[in-house]
Amino acid sequence: MVQEALSPAEQRFEARRHTAGLFLAPAVFIAMLVAPLPLAQGPHSLAAILAMMMVLWVTEALPLPVTAMLGPVLAVVLRVAPARAAFSSFADPVIFVFIGSFILAQAMFVHGVDRRIAYTALSWPFVGASAGRILVMFGAVTTVLSMWMSNTATTAMMFPIGLSVAAHLTRTGASGAKQFALVMMLITAFGASIGGMGTPVGTPPNLIGMGMLQRLAGVEVTFFQWMALGVPVMVIMFGFIAVQFYFAGARGVVLGSGSTQAVRDELAKLGPVSVGQRNVLLAFGITVVLWLTPGIMAIAGLDGSPIARAYAAAMPESVAAMLGAFLLFVIPLNWSERRFTLTWDEALKIDWGIVFLFGGGLAMGELAFSTGLAEAMGKGITSWLPSQTTLALTMLFTGTAIVLSEATSNTAAANMILPIAIAVSMAAGVSPLEPALGATLGASMGFMMPVSTPPNAIVYSSGLVPLTSMMRYGVLLDIAGFFVIVAAVMLLVPIVF
Repeated sequence: MVQEALSPAEQRFEARRHTAGLFLAPAVFIAMLVAPLPLAQGPHSLAAILAMMMVLWVTEALPLPVTAMLGPVLAVVLRVAPARAAFSSFADPVIFVFIGSFILAQAMFVHGVDRRIAYTALSWPFVGASAGRILVMFGAVTTVLSMWMSNTATTAMMFPIGLSVAAHLTRTGASGAKQFALVMMLITAFGASIGGMGTPVGTPPNLIGMGMLQRLAGVEVTFFQWMALGVPVMVIMFGFIAVQFYFAGARGVVLGSGSTQAVRDELAKLGPVSVGQRNVLLAFGITVVLWLTPGIMAIAGLDGSPIARAYAAAMPESVAAMLGAFLLFVIPLNWSERRFTLTWDEALKIDWGIVFLFGGGLAMGELAFSTGLAEAMGKGITSWLPSQTTLALTMLFTGTAIVLSEATSNTAAANMILPIAIAVSMAAGVSPLEPALGATLGASMGFMMPVSTPPNAIVYSSGLVPLTSMMRYGVLLDIAGFFVIVAAVMLLVPIVF
């Protein structure tokens, strides 16, 4: 696994940021508790807890999942809610979409399905020795894999492949090698983050957005509906970086046969498709079909039929994800030895912290609504806004989420901004769907700094990406992403939902 690395100066900044959070968070908590807010005791205490959590999330003074679990614990201690209500969100059905999809992604990693897909695509004769085609294909594979895997895992897997191609070009002394290495690294990190927007399971903010819309606003977003919105956004934004990086570092560069032969050699080392790889692809394919079937029925005009209603009741996204994961434990690798596609020890290596982070964020959002804090915040913020239209709120919360994602984890950013977006929209009397979806997609930005997202930190560790270059290309992508997200949400939501 490739390790994230920061410079000594950045490590010192991170240490100061964490230390500041450890002192600032309790100070903010106490200040909010004693402040004369026009709120009853329950929502007043909850406001103090949320303010402290936001400081801890932004400064990352505590591990993000720990902060997420701290909120419900304090809510019980301060009698904001009973324990059953405070912790019920940790068993939300969307939690099991996370778990099932993470287990499927782990199986892809264990059996090398991701590496086989990457090397197979890059070794196609069409790609050849053209630096431009290799760059675009490499970025496209990264983006597509990240639709189904964690962006961090995708970057860690693709990073050494891109590094080896760039290193070969540097050894040949070809002109433009340094700039090509830069764009190879950036398209790895940026493509992984962009790909996560395409499906609900691509990145945690997507499922957080879907879960909060369901629990806080009573608006259900299906797997198919999300893809109908997320895939166009993903394709447009990938097209933007592909064109940008082609002209910035790949046009006119020829890699030579050595680079393509190195890729083919790596593919040959993988050998023929294994039983485990076939099993993983089978389980994954069945799961995707189960996820997409309601949308296919809707396209066929059967969405209101008894069959469609029965299917929706029996096979929600969470059940489909868990069935796909269960298949991995029963499809055999070797029946005589009773070895199956995935072991429980391997499954335990999924990112359980994200599960707790999501559960805690959802719990705090639901408590904000049940105590009346969200309504008070919505009315207060709405009174300050010069415009309260759907477009204005979508632009406001998309932009806020993008800015926030540069300062903290995209998952933490989604947990912070989404309850506010939904509350303000409801207070303004407009549908919360567009502002919440804009904020959800905006939370997946974060392209300017190594600390903005793990993929950025991974490629920055190569030493091939100057900080000024990451900031320059990252801010352009943030700006482009803002306009693409707002336009897609405003144009597609009335059609898709």
